[in-house]
Amino acid sequence: MQAVVENYLKYKELSAKFPNFIFNSYDFEIKNNGLDIQFEFIIEDLVVFNPKIKISYSNSLLNTDKNIIENLVFNIGMIELISYWKTTCSKNIIINNILINEKQIKWWKNLYYNGLGEFIYLNGLSEKCNIENLFNFQVRGNKTFDKFNYKHHNRTLVPIGGGKDSVVTTMMMKEVGRDIQFLIINPRKATIDTVITAKYTEDDIITINRQIDSKLLDLNSKGFLNGHTPFSAMLSFYSILVAYLYGYTDIALSNESSANEPTIPNTQINHQYSKSIDYENAFRTYCSQYISPDFNYYSFLRQLNELQIVQNFSKYPQFFDVFKSCNVGSKNDTWCCNCPKCLFTYIMLSAFIDDEQLINIFGENLLNKESMIEYYEQLAGIVYVKPFECVGTVEEVNIALNAAIKIRKNQKLPLILELYSKI
Repeated sequence: MQAVVENYLKYKELSAKFPNFIFNSYDFEIKNNGLDIQFEFIIEDLVVFNPKIKISYSNSLLNTDKNIIENLVFNIGMIELISYWKTTCSKNIIINNILINEKQIKWWKNLYYNGLGEFIYLNGLSEKCNIENLFNFQVRGNKTFDKFNYKHHNRTLVPIGGGKDSVVTTMMMKEVGRDIQFLIINPRKATIDTVITAKYTEDDIITINRQIDSKLLDLNSKGFLNGHTPFSAMLSFYSILVAYLYGYTDIALSNESSANEPTIPNTQINHQYSKSIDYENAFRTYCSQYISPDFNYYSFLRQLNELQIVQNFSKYPQFFDVFKSCNVGSKNDTWCCNCPKCLFTYIMLSAFIDDEQLINIFGENLLNKESMIEYYEQLAGIVYVKPFECVGTVEEVNIALNAAIKIRKNQKLPLILELYSKI
């Protein structure tokens, strides 16, 4: 509670001291083996940020109209800027050179506000700020973009995150003969290995390397505001750029129905907002109205819940040593075995996989760790707030816990299952 109060006071100080955040410019260059992108964001009287992005490809491109790419790059800049704006929460977001209309402004405000729901909550802004007074847009330009049509063919772009969800999407699509191209942002071992284990090659992968400006990390280390941003919304804009370059219309995400449940009950605060059906529908509408009606952006797993996805995943044991869903351990391609995401994944798998296999995957039995009891209570709804992680619904966790107990009939139950059995 003390940290929340301190963060709110810091917000008041920083937003007043640095009232202007400027999306100053963007630039891109098409090369033989990639597309280089750079943005310039300015927090007036504090810092200039120049994040860089490289999209790498090995196959020839189908579409390279520079006016269309400029449209797509500008929209990527609109989502990239969130990571930099949040350091000071400047009241004015100033867009230089480009003119967007009032409906677009309303759309972006809705995305920023809901996509930053966790950030707003944890920094104590929920009761003091709303979508109207947290920030406003000032547009200083007259260049506009027209929506477009483009040459395309029947192939599906599948973003890969390295977890169980993208495994299930990949294998289900492969089994019905869909022609797939993979997209990976900042590749790591789990993401590459997912593709290889599915019997595809690295030539089937398009990679995006995002280089965060080191000055952002420097400000974070100095105590400026920090927190979760809507990564999946950023992925959606990058995916349509890649789809355009290669001439794909279908973009198949792996977001499930569980992503629609708020993290804070009876509120709109959802860690997974940009994975929700609300965002998906909003994004499809925005694309159709302001970018192109040709894109078909959807979640392949939307009709499934976490239990159904895990049940499907359990049919593919070749991926047990490959997949990783832990954010803490992502850089080292490990399970940290000390976070709510690890415990959630373990609980879901325990409804379908025996203890020996689970221990082989994680390295230890997470249901026997006393330090995990706090997370178990959050996941199972015993306490009010779910963890701020990409986890399933409270109902799904309870069903999984009951199923895990049932398949361990006549066995000594691990600590957390023993506690749950006595409720």
